[in-house]
Amino acid sequence: MINFDELKKDFRAVREKSPLVHNITNYVAMNFSANALLAAGASPVMAHAADEVADMATIAGALVINIGTLDAGWVESMVIAGKAKHAQGGVIVLDPVGAGATAYRTKTAWRIIEECHPDIIRGNASEIMALLNADIKSKGVDSSCSSHDAVESAVKLAERTGAVVVISGETDYITDGKRIETISNGSPMMPYVTAMGCTASSMVGAFAAVNPSNLLEASLHAMALMGVAGEIAAAKSAGPGSLLTNFVDTLYNITEEELAETVRQ
Repeated sequence: MINFDELKKDFRAVREKSPLVHNITNYVAMNFSANALLAAGASPVMAHAADEVADMATIAGALVINIGTLDAGWVESMVIAGKAKHAQGGVIVLDPVGAGATAYRTKTAWRIIEECHPDIIRGNASEIMALLNADIKSKGVDSSCSSHDAVESAVKLAERTGAVVVISGETDYITDGKRIETISNGSPMMPYVTAMGCTASSMVGAFAAVNPSNLLEASLHAMALMGVAGEIAAAKSAGPGSLLTNFVDTLYNITEEELAETVRQ
């Protein structure tokens, strides 16, 4: 269960410490993720050049690797950055976007897992299930399964990799292979805003950067903020376009008391 004092503490720490979050992410997500991180109080950097990623990763509070728009050069940059961050002992978040849609995506996700050892893996249900079951196919980058369907796979993936695993969906599930926590906030409109899941991974990176000693708790708190902000923003929105704007505004304006009072597990 959420400890509300710890939730507020992490939320406050992101705003006060403004952790640098290094994102090697996709073209679709860059702008939205950067704006959301800024609104929440973090400091984003989007750097993918092979010549600088190792240096950037090691000065960041967290490295977020997102495989949404892959090519061979980007994959090498991801591995270089991930190895550097792992050697440093820093926090790495992997978003295996579209795992299960193509063999290349699934293979790339596993290469990053095996060579970079991410501390947190966040994806939708199909992506998490596809990492363990080649018969699971995602619908492009969208999930074809409910988050509840993926809980068993998430536990097994956490046990196999040692990472905290986060499943986004109608209910968010967060597990370290032993504990399973949930967040039940959000809105059915959120999946209609592109890169909402990618932004969740970046937000997990921000919270992990300020609470590296308890990554399950940090992930839970980040998903709480995403869900609550989405729920509040959706109530003010006529559709996905206004939700995008209202979501960023909500991240900027929300108080720690409002966050704690609204979150549901």
